[in-house]
Amino acid sequence: MSNYREFFAFTKEPFAQDVSTKDLFPFKALEPCVERFKYVLETGATCMITGEIGSGKSTTLRLCASKLHPAKYKTIALIAHSGSWNELLRQIILSFGAECRTNSLATMIKMARDLVLEVVQKKQIPVLLVDEAHLLRQEIFGQIHTLTQSEYDSKSILPMMLSGQNQLLDKLSSYTARPLASRVVARTHLEALTLLEMTAYLNHHLEVAGVSDELFAEATAQAIHQGSGGFLRKANILARGALIAAAREKSELVTAEHVRLAATELI
Repeated sequence: MSNYREFFAFTKEPFAQDVSTKDLFPFKALEPCVERFKYVLETGATCMITGEIGSGKSTTLRLCASKLHPAKYKTIALIAHSGSWNELLRQIILSFGAECRTNSLATMIKMARDLVLEVVQKKQIPVLLVDEAHLLRQEIFGQIHTLTQSEYDSKSILPMMLSGQNQLLDKLSSYTARPLASRVVARTHLEALTLLEMTAYLNHHLEVAGVSDELFAEATAQAIHQGSGGFLRKANILARGALIAAAREKSELVTAEHVRLAATELI
């Protein structure tokens, strides 16, 4: 499979998941999301990113995180899970490099708050980034805001960004999540790309990988768009699979038939 890179003379892996943030395709929701994130940092509030599977939520979150200078910000980056509030607190404490040898909820909350306040006292801004936030238990949405506030809720000390699938909004709409929902001041929903955007996206990432020739015919881009529903993750898989199929046939042009072959490998 690696021979396709040599066949098309790619200088790096095309359509890679870990593409550098400077090489990201500037789809229309990206810049507004970064601007909202900056606003949240200034106000100490909460923002959220929602979207379907593979719409680019984690990548957008990674881009926002890349804007945080380590001298000014302390990033607490978590991948959410369906565990208890205690387990999430333990994850937060460990992300500070601290030990957590207790199962006492009250002690763990105090430890987490003290760690946040310690960062604030060092004139840094702690920032909590939670990916896959839709996986969090409903009870956590009713409690996580307690980490963000100073004494008597006089000031928010922990800006937060939540990223997750569309059911994240449903969870925040519940009665128990009202304290956290009231702190959400900005949100971005990532839509599927249009055919025009998808075509530009494919060409952009071919150039990032070192190839300026148009390898994808118009019908090829349309096949990738239809097969992926306009969502980035599946588009990447189809595009790379089509490149592999074309290289096997020694075809310098990737066709819609190559996309169809790539699609047979997917579930």
